[in-house]
Amino acid sequence: MSGVVKDFACTDDEVYLRKLGYSIGTTIGEGSYAKVKSAYSEKLQKRVAMKIINRRKAPKDFREKFLPRELKVLKAVNHPYIIKLFEILEFEHKIYIIMEHAGHGDLLEYIKLRGAVPEDRTRHMFRQLVQAIAYLHSNNIAHRDLKCENLLLDYQNNIKVSDFGFSRYFEESTLSKTFCGSAAYAAPEILQGIPYYVPLHDIWAAGVILYIMVCASMPYDDSNIKKMIKDQLERKVGFSRSRVVSPEAKDLIRKILEVNTHKRFTIPQILGHPWMEAGDTEPTPGTSHEKPRTTTSKTEQVDDAVANQDKGAPQSEVLAAMV
Repeated sequence: MSGVVKDFACTDDEVYLRKLGYSIGTTIGEGSYAKVKSAYSEKLQKRVAMKIINRRKAPKDFREKFLPRELKVLKAVNHPYIIKLFEILEFEHKIYIIMEHAGHGDLLEYIKLRGAVPEDRTRHMFRQLVQAIAYLHSNNIAHRDLKCENLLLDYQNNIKVSDFGFSRYFEESTLSKTFCGSAAYAAPEILQGIPYYVPLHDIWAAGVILYIMVCASMPYDDSNIKKMIKDQLERKVGFSRSRVVSPEAKDLIRKILEVNTHKRFTIPQILGHPWMEAGDTEPTPGTSHEKPRTTTSKTEQVDDAVANQDKGAPQSEVLAAMV
């Protein structure tokens, strides 16, 4: 009798998911038209993350352009430092994306809790991020929304790149004018509306992430975008005297946050930098030679559309309490 009462108290979608072997747990994150819940999969015999998207609440641009891109990329990628997709379900007006569960939250939470990350640990985690980016770019995929909140951590604090809502396929000759993601992680050419080579979006963002990891603060104040662009163009990447950052780490950050796109470090140059090669001898699987789950004979030809950035507080304010 108690089981009948429990089923009756459940919503239709919860009953549907239970029949498929999923027990829904707590809410991990929530937005205006999507939420992420923890769940237990009987088939996989482990916890998973379930992203639930409400089609009725989602804007048209997202439903028709960004969601299909996200699902296409998630189905294709297969890398140890990218969140793994297990299954996609549809029920009535909702889509359920079942993914790997990263039990230690995201990198921003990690830094808020612990402060600046020691350089040896930063080097290890940053190498994982760069390898994930290298893999994506080798398969003609750009993430375009890399930020600390989208870097999840598993139970061993390994990086898991997530949230491919702004991702897209590109060709070597592809230039874009689209601004998407967070201004705090965007290169000056993107903020100025100058056509840019799509992978450069990810490389600059990686430099911002590296700075945040070793400094526990933002390299630029994004509360004033016009001033931030000016500081970027004038190469004003400052380091607090209260934090010890090695000259080698500073050099790498400055070479990634290079305004001149022809001089900005490439992925091979980042991986070959002396700071990256020092200290960490642990083998790291999943370099760029790995193949995606499915291959595409031709890269996708899609028109870019201007994507709105989040209206929340500037990233510099989010990190201000940590320093």
